[in-house]
Amino acid sequence: MNFTNLLSRLTQVSVMVVGDIMLDEFIWGEVRRISPEAPVPIVEAKRRTYAPGGAGNVAANVVSLGGTAYLGGLIGDDSSGQQLRRVLEECGVCATGLTLDTERPTTTKTRVIAHSQQMVRVDSEARSPLPSAQAESLLAWVDETLESAGACVVSDYSKGVITHDFAQAIILRAKRAGKPVIVDPKGAEYAKYRGATLITPNLHELEVAAGREILSDADLYAAVQVLAKILPDTALLVTRGAQGMSLFQEGRESVHIPTVARNVFDVTGAGDTVVSTLALALGTGAERGVSAVLANRAAGIVVGKVGTARVTYEELAAGLE
Repeated sequence: MNFTNLLSRLTQVSVMVVGDIMLDEFIWGEVRRISPEAPVPIVEAKRRTYAPGGAGNVAANVVSLGGTAYLGGLIGDDSSGQQLRRVLEECGVCATGLTLDTERPTTTKTRVIAHSQQMVRVDSEARSPLPSAQAESLLAWVDETLESAGACVVSDYSKGVITHDFAQAIILRAKRAGKPVIVDPKGAEYAKYRGATLITPNLHELEVAAGREILSDADLYAAVQVLAKILPDTALLVTRGAQGMSLFQEGRESVHIPTVARNVFDVTGAGDTVVSTLALALGTGAERGVSAVLANRAAGIVVGKVGTARVTYEELAAGLE
């Protein structure tokens, strides 16, 4: 496969992203002393930055790689929701699917970083299941948007949006429309992802889903077989950190893709980068193995950055060279 040709085709793909949307807040500062109140460092805040997280970061990555992103999910009626709308607009994400839920806050992760090290993270969230009124609104948006999309991403962070019924409704619609569905999973209930084209668990997520510890390649294969019974005809791309990725497809030999990362500073958002790259590549019609290799290259770039980072089209092109 000519990766340069594939990369140029990514810019012609639109991706519909549905799931748990978050606001990532970063407080950047310096540590000069220890608190007299408790044995903890005092961080002198110098600046604050904001970025879309969760499904929002997937959508932002799609745009950064040259594609078009349509984003749907829940936000609260609060200042964090307003800030999230602003950063999504700045990123070029078409956030017409943002649906208001006045009963919950906008999911926000506040990270305090000093000297390129994360000191603490503070989360504001509610995990109640997606209310029926908001589910109907989001599905109406899906029906309107799916025709324009080349691929669909379901981004599940266990914040309540991706319920079993809602996930199945999205996947069924996408399959009927002939669109590949890529799932970034969470939790132990993988039956709700039945019918998806490709699912991208990391090793820990695979352990949780399969209900078994993974200490060797044999353990990995056994865990994959557990999920294969739940998810027939669905490929699994297992992200394995420093060991790269492994792709499992029914009726084919597994494929191992070594990592290309040179320096690992922060893995925050790396899974989002993998999912967005896969969606764009599959949206061009590329096969799963080729798409996985491209996603591996993108992940190798993003882990070398600090914070919820994204890979640009130019960076990926340079990495392929």
